[in-house]
Amino acid sequence: MALLTSKQAFSSSFTQQCKYDVFLSFRGEDTRNGFTSNLNGILRHNGISTFMDDELQRGEKISTELFEAIESSKISIIVFSKNYVTSTWCLDELVKILECKKKGQVVFTVFYKVNPSEVRSQKGKFGEALAKHEESFKYDMNKVQIWRAALNEAGNLSGWHYKNDLPQFTFIQEIFEGISSAKLNCSQVFVVKYPIGIDSRVEEISWCLDIKSNDVRMLVIHGLPGIGKTTIAKAIFNLIAYRFEGSSFLEGVRESSKTNDGVLQLQEALYYEILGGRNLKVHGVSKRIKVIMEKLHHKKILLILDDVDKLVQVENLLGKCNWFASGSRIIITTREKKLLSTLREDCHLIYYKVRELNEHESHELFCHMHSKETSLQKIIWSSYTNL
Repeated sequence: MALLTSKQAFSSSFTQQCKYDVFLSFRGEDTRNGFTSNLNGILRHNGISTFMDDELQRGEKISTELFEAIESSKISIIVFSKNYVTSTWCLDELVKILECKKKGQVVFTVFYKVNPSEVRSQKGKFGEALAKHEESFKYDMNKVQIWRAALNEAGNLSGWHYKNDLPQFTFIQEIFEGISSAKLNCSQVFVVKYPIGIDSRVEEISWCLDIKSNDVRMLVIHGLPGIGKTTIAKAIFNLIAYRFEGSSFLEGVRESSKTNDGVLQLQEALYYEILGGRNLKVHGVSKRIKVIMEKLHHKKILLILDDVDKLVQVENLLGKCNWFASGSRIIITTREKKLLSTLREDCHLIYYKVRELNEHESHELFCHMHSKETSLQKIIWSSYTNL
């Protein structure tokens, strides 16, 4: 069994240590009092916490405080403007951001009145600025090469290109919607107080999902009631959701699907979570299925449907399950293994049976619960004796 990669291991704790939703990297003289300030204002007005280095003292070297701010952000936005590369401070920020990207941070680029190709290949003013840096750092050419590699990598990242071809407010609104979706994607779900035996089972499932593969996979987690299917699915969600363009964890599908209103609420939740705040305005279950398929088919998504006991519950949300974008992963927890056997022709279907806790795991769980119970008994007894 392969071990989890360092990136996967980091991601399980990544969002728990984040202080900011968004870190903004920009060249002050270009955009501080204009575009970046407006973007920052819109994000904060809509409840997205940001870090913008207004109060930091600028020096020759990037500060430890700024590195810490980058590390403690869920998302970084790099605003490439005409003078971005003239600042060694900005270039060091860029390198640090891309290091954090390897550990799970979501990174977006904004090409503000510059062409992405200038960033990738360091042409035009970007090339001129780097040539000057090579003169200044001729005794440390490795540093400039690191900057060049970082610019090439960042120039290929997904983002937004502003060319003065639309109102700036409209452009910022598009960025806000993208960041809102990414923020939802970084959200964690509560797993369980005592996660005994979870790690080994999550490791096995991670191996089955193989999220580096570009095919579409549907994983059915099945087993006896109360064995931990939902708990394991939540742990998986927290571990890999950031790797997808959209994600949703729909809990209690069986119970919610008992009424038409419940099905509509599930559809609304799925649409809202993956598209980052947009409401599903179409009425009727069947019409909504079509809209969901049309709107989401181009997005690489992670979707978990928890506690399913009928195929129609899946079809009410996903149609015939043959429309997902490459790399998508769908996880379904159920008591009935053969529930989705008819879907085998439409996608790569994998079954995972949850193992019961072994003797060592059962003893560890018992000790945790017993310790908690004993502490509670002591508190009650202390209160009683002090009456």
